[in-house]
Amino acid sequence: MGLNILFTSAGQRGYLIGYFREELKGEGLIHAGNSEMNVSGFLPADRVVQTPLIYNENYIPFLLKYCEKHGIDALIPLFDIDLPKLSKYRKEFDKIGVNVIVSAPDVIEICSNKWRLYHFLKEHGFYTKKTFINLENFKKSVDGKETGFPVIIKPRCGMGSIGIDYVTNMEDLNAGYQFTSKRISETYLKYEQEVNEEAVLIQEKCVGEEYNLDVINDLDNNYQATIVKRKVRMRCGETDCAVTVQNKELEKLGEAISQTLNHTGNLDVDLIMENNKPYIIDMNARFGGGYPFSHLAGVNLPKAIIKWIRGELIKEDLFRAEYGVKGLKDIVIKKI
Repeated sequence: MGLNILFTSAGQRGYLIGYFREELKGEGLIHAGNSEMNVSGFLPADRVVQTPLIYNENYIPFLLKYCEKHGIDALIPLFDIDLPKLSKYRKEFDKIGVNVIVSAPDVIEICSNKWRLYHFLKEHGFYTKKTFINLENFKKSVDGKETGFPVIIKPRCGMGSIGIDYVTNMEDLNAGYQFTSKRISETYLKYEQEVNEEAVLIQEKCVGEEYNLDVINDLDNNYQATIVKRKVRMRCGETDCAVTVQNKELEKLGEAISQTLNHTGNLDVDLIMENNKPYIIDMNARFGGGYPFSHLAGVNLPKAIIKWIRGELIKEDLFRAEYGVKGLKDIVIKKI
């Protein structure tokens, strides 16, 4: 059965699009869309298209028209700010036979809004560091000796480590708070700031060994597996080097998150082990920058997604990772 799959906001995720192309084995076409044409995510695709910006009023109508014209069977978004938009309009795509691989709006809101995420984690008994919604609340807590430095300053609806700062005293906090506010206003995060007036968070810093989880559900939100990776090195907010490890505790944590959050497909989870407790730092309801290390170790979620779309059964070994596989990302220059 031939499948036509459209990836939106292709950006620099050419490697991920390549995984899907490899598993299609020529039985269908890979389409890639992006608002800018000079992106490496276009290179593995059979068809490419320049789309309006995500916040443009013509974005969804453009995608619907494109999907109808080209017989698209499934649409997979690859960028954070694409998720809420496509989740909101998923029913419109369903009407024309397009399966949008994205979680429900409430799941997207929890993951994209870090203040919502903080409360979600607390309410469900997961470890997370104390977080404050504005500067004055934090200062009152410091005065009452309920918290202290060091802390992380970050956007309430952030991504890609934009505007994140680490400070150890009140003077630097005041400056860092202004810096983060300015970075939000200068980047695409400003669209989220219009929705959330209090756009900056202050969070107690967590110290320890860092891990990344791929928590995999099927397209009906049923739990499948958790892949655990220990981070070796980070770069620009993404995992640059990691190794797959066996950790039953963290695998059980992934299953608990899955059953509580009820997401679709992959959930990217970042956590830090401090005093033998797994403190969750971030969650993203999409393929994360850590997925390639799972794939390198033998996990094949793209193949599973293709089979699920076709209504076929999958084998359990698609989610069985080889332990001790270390990988690193490389920068490759390609001719367009």
